[in-house]
Amino acid sequence: MKSDETYKKLSQLVGKSGGKFSILEEQVDVNLQMIFFEFVNDLQKTKRDDEVILSESGKLMNTEVPDDEKKVLLAELSICESVQAYRVLENYLKNASQELKSWALLSFQYCRIGLESKLMDEHQVFISTGLGGKDSKLRYFIAGKHNAGLFFTDSQRKIIQTESECGFKKNNSVIEKIEFFNQYYILISLIPIEVDINKLVDDIIAESNQFGNFLSTRFLITNVKLLSIEEVEKYFSEKK
Repeated sequence: MKSDETYKKLSQLVGKSGGKFSILEEQVDVNLQMIFFEFVNDLQKTKRDDEVILSESGKLMNTEVPDDEKKVLLAELSICESVQAYRVLENYLKNASQELKSWALLSFQYCRIGLESKLMDEHQVFISTGLGGKDSKLRYFIAGKHNAGLFFTDSQRKIIQTESECGFKKNNSVIEKIEFFNQYYILISLIPIEVDINKLVDDIIAESNQFGNFLSTRFLITNVKLLSIEEVEKYFSEKK
């Protein structure tokens, strides 16, 4: 699962935006994101007046109002592009129910980007992935395996950790977590959008393999969700 196509698309997006982009930092299910953005696009065609939408914002705190009705209202507020709508969403997000938390978060961030673009009179690209990110970096789940299907020795684990830290540092990237499960290693990391992730991982594997050629050159990269060890095992077993 290499990310050549994703890297190209992100590079194109950033290039077109002139470096003006914003990243959704929180982790939100990708399917929910798609539903939200499609819903918002449809709403744009039949958008009500901002005054009407804002006048109904009190419904968000009414426990008798169904969640589906609140979701529509949250999405409507997200396209108002006004300070008032931004404040309503900001305040609601602090007390949102668990069922509406992610939807409210997407509404708030969408409103923020729209408002900033309007106030600064410049278009911003909004980049959202399942694993979120921080500042100008996206979060990725990376996994690889032992070349011979063996458990990693202590010295091999140390080599992987050292070479990974060195490689990530050179690319202004951050390792949030590194774990080993039998023949697999897993990295959760923050990587700048402009960094070629495949090359980064390829280089780390090449450097590590100078100490015994113990790492497989195949690896998995995703920014959709955190995978379980069972999903990692399934991926590599299907790629034999």
